[in-house]
Amino acid sequence: MSNHSNPFLYNCWYAAAWSHELVETGKLARMYLEIPIVIYRGESGKCFALDDRCCHRGAPLSLGRVEKDCIRCMYHGIKYDTDGKVIEIPGQDFIGPNHKVQSFPIVEKGNLLWIWMGDPKLADPSDIHDYGPLSDAAWKGFEKEAYLHYEANWMLIADNLADFSHLAFVHTNTLGGSEDYAFITHPEVEKLENGFKLVRWNKNDSPAPYHAKINPDLPDKLDRCNSVQMIVPGTFFMSTIMAPVGWDPKGKNLDGVKQYRNCQYMTPETKSTTHFFWNYLHNYRTDDPAVSKSLKESLLEGFMEDKEIIEAQQKMLENKDRFNSRGMKGDEALIHFRKVYTALLNHERKNFNFHERQVGNSII
Repeated sequence: MSNHSNPFLYNCWYAAAWSHELVETGKLARMYLEIPIVIYRGESGKCFALDDRCCHRGAPLSLGRVEKDCIRCMYHGIKYDTDGKVIEIPGQDFIGPNHKVQSFPIVEKGNLLWIWMGDPKLADPSDIHDYGPLSDAAWKGFEKEAYLHYEANWMLIADNLADFSHLAFVHTNTLGGSEDYAFITHPEVEKLENGFKLVRWNKNDSPAPYHAKINPDLPDKLDRCNSVQMIVPGTFFMSTIMAPVGWDPKGKNLDGVKQYRNCQYMTPETKSTTHFFWNYLHNYRTDDPAVSKSLKESLLEGFMEDKEIIEAQQKMLENKDRFNSRGMKGDEALIHFRKVYTALLNHERKNFNFHERQVGNSII
């Protein structure tokens, strides 16, 4: 992404927060695409998103007070409506047309708050890629969905998720299980207009450590399948099957088969930092909270392994000398994903001027 001074896509939905991060009339200060935003839940229960800088002197509205569905800056008492327009200035009757801050479309769907940073006329909630298992009682996730903050560009995280051969070396004792996993040479990659799908089987191999931890009666070997979908700009879904060796995926016999569902969302905070939202769900022993607890601990341990190497990679790529990546056969999915992203970025640059916007409180 280094050839773009502003590499962000604006006309798309980004994961902004989990619903549980905003309790009744709560507020959340967070930066997206290098723009500081306050998200608040009004007394109606609806959420709203505004530029976090009061138009008067830039004081954070996130330090303000929610009044019904409005928010008041607690520096000089200026009150804003849900569209970001000033509706009250204490001690002053005149309110000018520039007494306002930018508002952003925000939608609550699938336990997530989604924000649109581009042209609000194009914000269609039906374009949000909702993940069914999050709202399906048959699937049990964490008591509270999880969040991590990366000191790295979001595309490096997407690269990591596009090539699962790293599980064998980065996650040997957590999510991987065997270095043989890296030597699978023919994962099935389906190239999509908005991303890719990937199916990767690993047959007759050692169980993944996180799976064995909560299933101590497993055989020494099993068949494992990860089916992945990655969607621009940073949405990742995965279905995982752990099955007896020789299991027929086209049949209906689920004896001994255990399944997981995984969702991850990467939202750029800046060019070099990322918001990372995730949950890991299962559909067996769903009445046993120890399973979810163990999965969260194991997955967090694995994600911290990813985080360590990706953040170190970020530092290396920030060196001033030019670095040219040398590709591998396993890069097929991530190369396609970057091509799709770059094509969308170039199209947006030709038709909108978001990338020319200086960080500030001007209205797009």
